[in-house]
Amino acid sequence: AYPFIPLFERIFGFTSSVRLGELADLERPLLKDLAIRAPGTFQHSLQVANLAEAAAKSIGANAGLVRTAALYHDIGKMDQAKYFVENSDGTNYHQELEPEESAEIIINHVIKGAELARKKGLPSVITRFILTHHGTTRVEYFYTQAVEKNEDVDVTRFTYPGPKPVSKEETLLMIADSLEAAAKSLQDPSIEDLKDMLENIVRHKINQGQFEESALSFEELEIIKDSFLRTLKSIYHGRIKYPESQA
Repeated sequence: AYPFIPLFERIFGFTSSVRLGELADLERPLLKDLAIRAPGTFQHSLQVANLAEAAAKSIGANAGLVRTAALYHDIGKMDQAKYFVENSDGTNYHQELEPEESAEIIINHVIKGAELARKKGLPSVITRFILTHHGTTRVEYFYTQAVEKNEDVDVTRFTYPGPKPVSKEETLLMIADSLEAAAKSLQDPSIEDLKDMLENIVRHKINQGQFEESALSFEELEIIKDSFLRTLKSIYHGRIKYPESQA
């Protein structure tokens, strides 16, 4: 039956758990390429995968699907990796660019990621995660810069094309992506710091209307928030400060 699985997937338009398991193998050429060309993004994707997988399990969603999608969601960053902070070598490559140019580079990682996914034959369901993980949010940092320079700013140039997430898995990946990126900016965070950050991110997404089309219920949202917090606590747990050696 195994050789017929790809045929059935193509005919009936579904992606099997077997296929997802194959795609999640970190030895896959596309993931190895990501690890080499954008190592910071690769590590970010691994952490997002851990956050999203645990959250999916907590509500009975498809954990295998969301983990696999998380590994590929930022593959579009390979094209211009140095412009993304997690791959920074200490140089601010946006310094010489106008805010509109910087925003275009950031937004294009979604567009180019979807194009690369199609080119490499990834399932369409994975491509949707790439397109929806920022929904129709704004690139706030560069939008604010543009407004400070000029009051007459075309907001569409700073807005991701979407679409917004629809499935539960797409929605929790969106949250996990923002959460992991924001957590890195905290210095030795307490549990309260992590909880406040999580609440702020979720509230911001709701205020921006990013969950309007989502199948995720408010009850499930509370459950995955608890899951995210548990996972974050395990990553950022307090560490013993060892005394310096006297030798």
